Amino acid sequence: DRIQDDDCKNGFILDGFPRTMEQARKLDELLSKTGERVTRVMALDVPDSILEERICGRWIHKKSGTSYHVKFAPPKSMKLGADGKPDPATMLHDEDGSPLMQRSDDTASALKNRLAGYHKETTPILSHYGPKHTNVVAMVNANQAAANVWEEIESKL
Repeated sequence: DRIQDDDCKNGFILDGFPRTMEQARKLDELLSKTGERVTRVMALDVPDSILEERICGRWIHKKSGTSYHVKFAPPKSMKLGADGKPDPATMLHDEDGSPLMQRSDDTASALKNRLAGYHKETTPILSHYGPKHTNVVAMVNANQAAANVWEEIESKL
């Protein structure tokens, strides 16, 4: 129903959807009822090893929602242990000194499962919208500075 609103009359973006072939087929079916179709799929391409660095390095301050990253935006208090990894006891919010936390799915083992699911369930969608839908899939190199990723996305919309 939402996609029928006036602000969607020239198109709309579905972020992270569809995630499975079943969802893609249902979306195609739904859109075909109004003579519409998927016209662009933006595939943000990042090597799994880079995703591990990005995701497993995230820490958050739950109360404020402030995000930190051990490499890109570490808290001032961060100290590294003998293994070269951050000592969790030193991961503290810059403003109030309270402990930061990592989401349970931001661990290497959880990420491995998430990526396996992605490759199994989501990657086939690129083929689904591939050759038979000429120029629908746009690959975006997301392994670059955020401003460059955005510029590339804009150029492919």
